[in-house]
Amino acid sequence: MTSTRNPMKGRVAFAGAATTGFVPRNSGRSQASWVAEACIKVLRECGLGPEDIDGVCGSSPSAAHVQAMLGIPEVTWFANPAIPLVNHVAAAAAAVHAGLCETVLVYHAAYRLPWNTAASLKDPFRRPQPVPTGPGPEQIGGSVGYTAWASRYIHEYGVPKEHFGYVAINDRTNASANPAAAMREPMTMDDYLSARMIRWPLCLYDMDVPVDGADAFIVTTAERARDLPLSPVLIQAVALGMAGKNDEEQTVDLDHHGQQVTVKALKAKSDFWIDDCDVYFPYDGFTIITLNWIENAGWCGRGEAGQFLQQHWDADQQRVLIDGRIPVNPHGGALSEGATQGSGHLREAIHQLQGVAAGRQVVDAQRAIVTTGGFFFNAQGVTLQRG
Repeated sequence: MTSTRNPMKGRVAFAGAATTGFVPRNSGRSQASWVAEACIKVLRECGLGPEDIDGVCGSSPSAAHVQAMLGIPEVTWFANPAIPLVNHVAAAAAAVHAGLCETVLVYHAAYRLPWNTAASLKDPFRRPQPVPTGPGPEQIGGSVGYTAWASRYIHEYGVPKEHFGYVAINDRTNASANPAAAMREPMTMDDYLSARMIRWPLCLYDMDVPVDGADAFIVTTAERARDLPLSPVLIQAVALGMAGKNDEEQTVDLDHHGQQVTVKALKAKSDFWIDDCDVYFPYDGFTIITLNWIENAGWCGRGEAGQFLQQHWDADQQRVLIDGRIPVNPHGGALSEGATQGSGHLREAIHQLQGVAAGRQVVDAQRAIVTTGGFFFNAQGVTLQRG
């Protein structure tokens, strides 16, 4: 069952979003230091101090740690949901609307750890004890699950590897205009096709870039946001979707997973969808995820995302512009800005709607759709509108 009920639509808003920028190497800094930098930055940009915050919600470090680190005197609500970051947006927005708090500081630190890069094992402060081994070759859990389903996608629809490549090249081109991005060097289709294969059919450029850095956000009532320096960005709807079979190896097929549930809920609860969208942010932790989000959002039919990207490819700019005007992940996404678990997509959407995206700015952007997470147990999305 999908309900149209959405009493907080347009009543909760983002007042601001800030980033430290991201680096694709072990930075010599702690997660906490990155979070502190991003949080202080967003507070200053919104004209707020620690005493104005009564809610704290983020990934890592804990909300208690962040409250103490920033000198926030007291909070009436806090939480540390699992990533991706739309989980945190859902929790914070619901807390504000319910009256548990009024102004929430939301934060996320992207950090290079053994689960996303073996290079982190060189740093003893990043190395857990014991070191996790990850799924074995006979399993399709975790990242291996996406290689398995990418193979299934190619088998079912007979698509070439170039279709995956359009996602990677689009991200890299967009990242070149983003000073916060970790990977900004140009990429061609030849570069993509000659990249090191990690596990067929996904190569190095099909997988997001482990980075150090952080993003931070202010979530508050629409009324409060209108009194702050930056233009408010209203939350239209939030959805977290799972299908009944939600493990990597138990997913029924490419037509029955969390993305379809998320899209159905967002369409039911929002006042707009892709026909009225000015900028689109499909998650791209793996290129296969992006192709599926594009199809499930309704931009094209099943198995047609690569052809869709090709049809809307701007050869001069080397990136996608849907109908010649709608960019896809203009910040460079997880593949090039860095693996931010959705915080970068959300931050860029807010900046676009506030009109502060600098050289990446979409003219008169009014509405954005952010669909983060993958197939299985973490598909999620949010629709946003300029206030």
